[in-house]
Amino acid sequence: MKDTFYLNISTADSLGIGLFKFALTPQERFLIVNSAFSHMLGFSSKIELKKEKLADLFSNLNERDEFFRNIRRAGRVNFFETLFKLKNGGNLWVAITCSLISRDRHEYIEGIIENISSHKEMEGNLALERDFLQGLLDNLPDAMYFKDCNNKIIKVNRFYAKGVGLNPEEIVGKTDFDFFPAEQARNMQKDDNHVLSTGKPIVGRIERTLLPDGTWNQAITTKIPMYDRLGKVIGTMGMTRDMTAYANLEKERLSMVINTLTILGKALEMRDPYTFSHTRHVANIAEIIGKELEWDENRLLGIRLAGELHDLGKITIPLDILNKPGKLSDLEYSLIQEHSKNCYDLIKDIDFPFPLSEAIYQHHERLDGSGYPRKLKGNDILFEARILAVSDVLESMTQHRPYREALGMMSACEELKNGSGIKYDASIVDIVLNLAEKSGRKIFWKNN
Repeated sequence: MKDTFYLNISTADSLGIGLFKFALTPQERFLIVNSAFSHMLGFSSKIELKKEKLADLFSNLNERDEFFRNIRRAGRVNFFETLFKLKNGGNLWVAITCSLISRDRHEYIEGIIENISSHKEMEGNLALERDFLQGLLDNLPDAMYFKDCNNKIIKVNRFYAKGVGLNPEEIVGKTDFDFFPAEQARNMQKDDNHVLSTGKPIVGRIERTLLPDGTWNQAITTKIPMYDRLGKVIGTMGMTRDMTAYANLEKERLSMVINTLTILGKALEMRDPYTFSHTRHVANIAEIIGKELEWDENRLLGIRLAGELHDLGKITIPLDILNKPGKLSDLEYSLIQEHSKNCYDLIKDIDFPFPLSEAIYQHHERLDGSGYPRKLKGNDILFEARILAVSDVLESMTQHRPYREALGMMSACEELKNGSGIKYDASIVDIVLNLAEKSGRKIFWKNN
């Protein structure tokens, strides 16, 4: 046993680990210390260290009392971190692991001492970096949040916590389903899973968020993947900026512009009720198609507005030409064709969040280049313009005009079917024909 003990001392010395046996009774004193322990504290020899008492090595009296209280209560202490005094007056971070031994009516403490100063320095640096990062996050005017691979929140900043009305600690472990309506939370989770599975960020996603206080805001969100040292995706980091004030300002500006254009539409109605009725119906059809395509509300607003304004350029065309019964002359027809450009020129300089003026400019273009005014073909024609083209043909052919009787839904559907993929976008025609079939080949848009 003695040989084994000295072998352990030798091994501890070579590893730089302090080894000791300290008597508590009958007299407090070190019985055994190794060289690593004495050198650790700056003593020149083991004999010099043995003159010290274990209690006197503690720099902090409260930690000293806690150490002795713990070992007497539990009989063992594991990795007790504390500061020990150095011989030169300095301090050293150490960790004590030891046991209380009772033998022959005497008590001893046997254990090891480890120098953890480099570990504590690293820990301090990490804490400093962590505090710096947290300070940076907490001072951002955006909601910042980190989630694991199960979409559970592992960290948030102060702005996020304030938004949901909880302390950051109360948010950890929760998901979006704890704070947002189910449908909205599902969309958020869908985005998180996309980032996790592809490793690709989602940048600038526009969202409307229902807050816990019952109010809605508009926000722009960016989500990026988080990686471990091996390059494996281990979670997501998100940043959401509240754009409500800006969005409301833009909405007010857009409303003013739309109201102005609506006044022009009213002027067109007073001048030519047939054209106004036509544009309102085209807007209904176009909006229905957009809903079938599952467009968001902004894009639906754009296509509806395009439908309502697409013939606004006819306000400059003489009424006797617009409502002339019978065939138009080449000159008269050329004047009619100018209405799409007239409307384009009227609104092209107004800033819209959707391609309104260009969609209207192109609504008489055809995929095969047979349309006007620029003879555009195929993918050169905006998708919104292709919707307007189909909606315009459908409405025009099913409604009465001063110069002809209504041709009916059957004829309109036949025209679209024959021109599908040639003049008209096949996917849009399919939607319209399906809607017509569901309605029993009756008008399906007037009450929209």
